[in-house]
Amino acid sequence: MSADNVAVIKGLYDAFGVGDVPGVLGRMSPDIVWNEAENFPYSDHNPYRGPEAVAAGVFARCIGEWNGFAVAMEDLIDGGDRVVALGRYRGSAKTTGRSMNPQAVHVWTLQDGKVIAFQQYIDTLDVARATGEV
Repeated sequence: MSADNVAVIKGLYDAFGVGDVPGVLGRMSPDIVWNEAENFPYSDHNPYRGPEAVAAGVFARCIGEWNGFAVAMEDLIDGGDRVVALGRYRGSAKTTGRSMNPQAVHVWTLQDGKVIAFQQYIDTLDVARATGEV
């Protein structure tokens, strides 16, 4: 089952990369619990519960606040019911024009082929510099 979980997460990133939000949300359980990293700008509403909350509270803000926002997760690690993704974010803050390129780690928990939990870890200092917070 774990190889199937890696395929679910790869498909999720592929869908995100082409702007297929329904394809991303469709891989989530209706009861998903989503947590942004502490001190990340979107952690203000942690935990997000349900795909609609993630779409409105995270994805819409990414689109609205960043030019060229992209998630480039280059390595997926099979951990059975957990998949760990390693990579980087890219984009420039619309308010400052400054770019970001922080390291990021995502920990996905799956059950019955659906994502039930997400935890983000990221270089929040790089993001804060891009947004002008520091």
